[in-house]
Amino acid sequence: MTPFGAKLRSLRKRRGITLKAFAAALNVSAAYISALEHGRRGRPGPGLVLEICGHLDLIWDEAEELKRLAALSQPKVTLDTAGLSPQATEMANRLKQSLPRLSEAQISAILKTITAE
Repeated sequence: MTPFGAKLRSLRKRRGITLKAFAAALNVSAAYISALEHGRRGRPGPGLVLEICGHLDLIWDEAEELKRLAALSQPKVTLDTAGLSPQATEMANRLKQSLPRLSEAQISAILKTITAE
């Protein structure tokens, strides 16, 4: 599941909207919405994200958060380390190998480290 998919599913269910009704309102298939929610489809386009925000009556902060999550929810990621240091390439490869084995706490710690400003 992607961050966008998890949030979308939570928002939809919290509002008591069925998958089928939600898809119909957005003029897409229920299978597409299900695939988005479960992370089997790539991130939606910005137009669909805006439609989703409108249909869910999201306030400004919630809409911005959903847009941010959509941008971070590509389930298949390619990382080009050409031109970076050997250490950066090693890190990318080690992350690829170890990511499936990391705990949620470890993932949170790494995210906190790389998103700190």
